[in-house]
Amino acid sequence: MLDDTIAAIATPLGEGAIGIVRVSGPEAIAIAEKIFVSRTGVDWRRQGSHRLFYGLVVDPDTGQPVDEVLLGVMYAPRTFTREDVVEFNCHGGIVPLRRTLELVLQHGARLAEPGEFTRRAFLNGRLDLAQAESILDIIRAKTDAGLAVAMSLLSGELSSRVRRFQDQLLGILAQVEADIDFPEEDIEVASREDLKISVLALMGDLEELIHQARFGKVFREGLRTVIVGRPNVGKSSLLNALLREKRAIVTEIPGTTRDVIEEVVNIRGIPVRLADTAGLRDTDDIVEKIGVERSRELVKAADLVLVVLDASTGLTSEDRAVLELVDEQKGIILINKSDIGDGEGLARQVADLYPDKPVEVISVKTGYGLSKVEEAIERLVLGGQATASQMPLVSHVRHKQALVRCHEHLQEVLRALSAGENIDLVAIDLRAAWEALGEITGDTVAEDIVDRIFQDFCIGK
Repeated sequence: MLDDTIAAIATPLGEGAIGIVRVSGPEAIAIAEKIFVSRTGVDWRRQGSHRLFYGLVVDPDTGQPVDEVLLGVMYAPRTFTREDVVEFNCHGGIVPLRRTLELVLQHGARLAEPGEFTRRAFLNGRLDLAQAESILDIIRAKTDAGLAVAMSLLSGELSSRVRRFQDQLLGILAQVEADIDFPEEDIEVASREDLKISVLALMGDLEELIHQARFGKVFREGLRTVIVGRPNVGKSSLLNALLREKRAIVTEIPGTTRDVIEEVVNIRGIPVRLADTAGLRDTDDIVEKIGVERSRELVKAADLVLVVLDASTGLTSEDRAVLELVDEQKGIILINKSDIGDGEGLARQVADLYPDKPVEVISVKTGYGLSKVEEAIERLVLGGQATASQMPLVSHVRHKQALVRCHEHLQEVLRALSAGENIDLVAIDLRAAWEALGEITGDTVAEDIVDRIFQDFCIGK
């Protein structure tokens, strides 16, 4: 338990039906006693944990009521932070929430830092570090699949697998250290070949999780997708069609889009961060030129590029320049305006020139082929190898890096065993592999990493 009490507004600021001031720590109940008055005459302090009480928040210095509230009372250790917690369920306006928080702070609490409630849950053993990180993922989830990945992490599925790996490592390490400590004793010690078999089996399981990481990252962060093409091929119309709303301005005038428009769309459970860019062409217009340069920068950083061509004009020199720009990128070529042009003919021509990229014939105006675009995105991203139902998924770069470091140490173990090196060196790498896995759950993580994780949280969470 920590020895101070923290408080914060736990709901978004602004007008709403309800706003919550959350208080956690050893003085939470005492603070509530000072500023909460029951309207029913119930002695709420004697009614037990996890109950709501109707009453008023009152300034004890003036006797002036601040708000009519429901007070939630939860006693340690059966709370999110494993500390005493009270929550003032206020009317959802800025003034009553701010005044209630001010009174709480005046009577013994301090303002919580970003993510401090979740950090206390971690420090008090309520969550491990991977589970704590999942809280932010749940808040930021853009699709049902992204939410499922975050909930899997919160449930501890990844942590359970990591701990099983750690137990396996400890078993291997125990055999190695028995050989180190008692070389002359009649103790049954695994041979180097047996140790290699055990290490290889563990490495195979690690490789499976590392492979899953790229899918988990997509579900968690979204797929950075850029729509590119020369002016007036239908890029903005495609954005509107995939969003199913008129987000971008569409006209017959080339160069209408001069800046980048970004939106998130749910495509078959994949959160796709779509960016509609300025048409790629040489121009003397200063504003449009800036937009074109930004488009080129986005293409370089994209996970996926959707190249839009115009079936009604055929393949132009500007189209070829666009295709050359994205030649090294993962992408899908879309032949638009097939309702007024030879889409199939242009598709065959482009497929011959760029056989490594999928080509789809579409008409944004009529809706033809849009479902095939969604299928192509799903196929290209997941390759039929992962869905949100395959849990647990590694979705954080930090977790993947820890798994990779563990794998690298085990590779050193194999090398040392094969080369007949001193068994002490094997033990060192086995311990390092165990510590790398401990960074995922927080068992061996440095404090500066913990600080960096929780600074991304909002105040009140």
